[in-house]
Amino acid sequence: MRRSVVDYALARRATLASVLAGRTTITDVCDAHPYLLRAAKFHGEPTDTRCPICRKVKLTHVTYVYGDELGRYEGRVKQGRELDEMAAEYAEFQVYVVEVCQSCGWNHLASSYVLGTGEPTARRRQRARARD
Repeated sequence: MRRSVVDYALARRATLASVLAGRTTITDVCDAHPYLLRAAKFHGEPTDTRCPICRKVKLTHVTYVYGDELGRYEGRVKQGRELDEMAAEYAEFQVYVVEVCQSCGWNHLASSYVLGTGEPTARRRQRARARD
């Protein structure tokens, strides 16, 4: 179950309003890193939302995971089905969803939330041993 959900829609609206008002240039907001564009192309999940800048293509969501317990999986791109498995395995980790336009390079943090069992690792291991 998602906890500590943060929706960045207000920040997104403010950024787009700044672009429309001419205070921010399109090159300032369409600056996706090549690695982010590659992650969107190969590992992203398509959405039904058109890019607010170029309006040519639909946005892609790229989901990153971070947490002390994740070890080598920290900072990796994951898809929805993988998150469900991880949520049952790890006590707590942070998820960041970035929306990306593969055409113009628009990118913005869409949301973040916490997943995991909420149980300390030691308690989960004790329960696992008790089942065996």
